[in-house]
Amino acid sequence: MQRDNRNFIIFDKHKRWKRLWQFFFTGWGLVMVAALVAGTLFTKQLLWTPISAINMKEIVTNQFKMSNASFSGTDKNGEPFKINAASARQEYNNPDMIYIEKVNGTIVRITDGKKIKDKIKADTGQYNRNDKTIKLFGNVRVDSDNGDKILTDELVVQL
Repeated sequence: MQRDNRNFIIFDKHKRWKRLWQFFFTGWGLVMVAALVAGTLFTKQLLWTPISAINMKEIVTNQFKMSNASFSGTDKNGEPFKINAASARQEYNNPDMIYIEKVNGTIVRITDGKKIKDKIKADTGQYNRNDKTIKLFGNVRVDSDNGDKILTDELVVQL
């Protein structure tokens, strides 16, 4: 029987992984910590990215952004509504307000005991979840089943 000379160095494959693990996390880990400390001492800065180049307001306002958003539910009378938007976003500080763009949707209203379906389009809008209102802005158009048509710059819909 011929003896394998590697047996006294590597006993099994797990020891090989252990050595690799120790090499990367002790050796390279120490090198990275030393580089960060040295860089901080030489430049007197903790961050090397210029903060002035980052627009934090843009990051915060677009933190929660959706494409092809759709909102649906029922109003206070139990009638269904549906709103579609090309994009919608929520701000971190005001999660109850949803800002929507390129809005279209359908709302059912009751007038004189009759249900009338309204198709609504607008450039932008704000959907307030607490107040259950939708404020629409810019080229607002309402087409109703009963033939009514409304063209305006601003419209508030109470759901």
